Amino acid sequence: MKKQILVMLIFGCSSLILTAQNLKGLVVNELNQPLEAVYIYNETTENHAHTSENGVFVIANTKIGDSIRIGLLGYKTKRITLDVVEGFKIILEEKMFQLDEMVITEELNTVSTISRLDLNVTPVNSSQEVLRKVPGLFIGQHAGGGKAEQIFLRGFDIDHGTDISLSVDGMPVNMVSHAHGQGYSDLHFVIPETVNKIDFGKGAYYAQQGDFNTAGYVDFKTKDYLKESEILFSVGQFNSLRTVGLLNLMENTKNQNAYVAMEYIATDGPYDSPQNFNRLNLFGKYVVFSPENDKLTLTASHFTSRWDASGQIPQREVDNGNISRFGAIDDTEGGETERTNFNVTFDKYINDNTKLKANAFYSHYAFELYSNFTFFLEDPINGDQIKQKEDRNIFGANTAISHTTFLGETELILTFGIGIRHDISDDTELSRTLNRSTILENIQLGDINQTNINAFVNAEFEFGKLKIAPALRLDYFKFMYNDALQTNYKTLSETKTIVSPKLNFFYNAQDNLQLYLKSGLGFHSNDTRVVVANGGEAVLPQSYGADLGTVWKPFSKLIVNSALWYLFLEQEFVYVGDAGIVEPSGKTRRYGLDLGLRYQLNDWLFLDSDATLTNARSIDEPDGEDYIPLAPDFTLTGGLSIDDLNGFSGGLRFRYLDDRAANEDNSIVAEGYMVTDFNVNYTLNQITFGLAVENLFDVDWNETQFATESRLQNEAASVEEIHFTPGIPFFLKGTVSYRF
Repeated sequence: MKKQILVMLIFGCSSLILTAQNLKGLVVNELNQPLEAVYIYNETTENHAHTSENGVFVIANTKIGDSIRIGLLGYKTKRITLDVVEGFKIILEEKMFQLDEMVITEELNTVSTISRLDLNVTPVNSSQEVLRKVPGLFIGQHAGGGKAEQIFLRGFDIDHGTDISLSVDGMPVNMVSHAHGQGYSDLHFVIPETVNKIDFGKGAYYAQQGDFNTAGYVDFKTKDYLKESEILFSVGQFNSLRTVGLLNLMENTKNQNAYVAMEYIATDGPYDSPQNFNRLNLFGKYVVFSPENDKLTLTASHFTSRWDASGQIPQREVDNGNISRFGAIDDTEGGETERTNFNVTFDKYINDNTKLKANAFYSHYAFELYSNFTFFLEDPINGDQIKQKEDRNIFGANTAISHTTFLGETELILTFGIGIRHDISDDTELSRTLNRSTILENIQLGDINQTNINAFVNAEFEFGKLKIAPALRLDYFKFMYNDALQTNYKTLSETKTIVSPKLNFFYNAQDNLQLYLKSGLGFHSNDTRVVVANGGEAVLPQSYGADLGTVWKPFSKLIVNSALWYLFLEQEFVYVGDAGIVEPSGKTRRYGLDLGLRYQLNDWLFLDSDATLTNARSIDEPDGEDYIPLAPDFTLTGGLSIDDLNGFSGGLRFRYLDDRAANEDNSIVAEGYMVTDFNVNYTLNQITFGLAVENLFDVDWNETQFATESRLQNEAASVEEIHFTPGIPFFLKGTVSYRF
């Protein structure tokens, strides 16, 4: 009898051990740093999972004896037979990127994977190059290096960020109701060497993205740790200087990382009047993991810059020889700006099926800009110089909870979240000035107070190869404005609420072919001064869009992504910060084709190219008068890159932008350009020597162009024509860096 009981106990224990259960584990690299988006595949049960930002994963229906495969592009794949189902930890060894190892169905976010490949093969060393990592996105600088870049994407002249949502580590970059323009996005506080990942998406199909997400969004993720400390020094033509320092503060501290980074840039630029530009960036980050692998991240940064600018110049003055391409009509333009940021992020596994991600942030931002677009059109005596100034504080927080469950045999991932952002901008000013010293007239002056509270829910249903993801987003806005130019104190206020549904489909036809259909409504808010002036009408114009696309790997070392898309934008009122007026803009529609490829010729040679074809028109205007000014209709970028060939790396890259209409009837054309850049680097032990050339073939190109009506002091009548900022000529710079 005792023997029978003993046998039954042994059998019962064995059954418990063999019973399938959840496997929870951690994946790290050789430096014991958590790895995100690692693919975990149970070859026995065909269940799969991905690691979160803190390296943790949970995979269901797993038991001892199962065969598990763990893989991430850029790391050696591992296969193991499970001997434990608790305390599971895997270390992956880093290796060179090999596209033939990439399986599309295993990627958590294929677009993000492609950007990680691009960053690894062609590193960036300027904030402008960081933005250019988004396929099809073009930028232009038209008022000195300190002003935020003008952005072009999907047939939009986005200005400085009106129709693209930008963020860094979950902290917004776009400025609402900005002194210069709605959505103004100055990304210059980002030190490019600290960028680890670029997450982006085109269209308004993402529940966690709200205001300004019409053409798309870009979220930059900074590094959690440094592999090694580094000092970099770069010098070039036009009195250009750049120095960077990155210092690892906790190299051997378990479960903690900390580093600081500094960047200083100075240049005069190629202009006849020196730009006198300089910028100082400081950044610090601290990361700590709890014994339960919860993650707490603290970041702080500060940047300040000042510059002089030649501004946009009229084509007629260059044609008649009065000024060179790098000359000026009013060389007293320029400005100064600064931003200080604090951001706290917390990632927690509540249980095996539920995880939390939250962040809270604060920013202080100051801005002062002097511009002159029309010269002597409005004021024939003093000229048309204007001053735009603001001092802003931003408070905000975001929280998202993801829960995984099953409806029958259908896996459901439910994510819901809430967020708040509050902007206080005092003494927001638009004034007419003389020589950056004398205020001639206040056009706008007042205090802006704006609040956005949002909530969203996103569901992902997995039906084998098909994933369906419906989502709903709710945004509430409170707009307040106190006009300091009015004799009687009065607070003008409006509230507005908007609902944005989304519906996306993903179908994994094969391991190397994914089809998707994305659809959704987006919006961008308008300036508070527009909202209160128009009684709350047409202040949250919606966009309606859809993408039909593929991610395809026809050969082992070739990835092709393509999308056909359509976007309709409602009637809107646009606040023109340069004039302090409201310009009505009618309904618009855009459609186009995006095409990109990544090809690895061998272990060290990569080819990439991205092309966009777009048709952008105003709906309510007659044919021939319905062009959307400066909307790109064809763009092409590409290059060849060498990655670690006997110590050498570098590449040859080009970008091409076609001619496009500069006004509504296409009677004024903004000329296109093709610019080629080259760089080569050689690493010897801990030292890297680099040589870079911008505009290798020294072509004359216009970085930004506008159809502007202006009048010079000696002219009797105004002229409307192209006014431009010249692109940089042949520019050579050398770099040396030391890692320790």
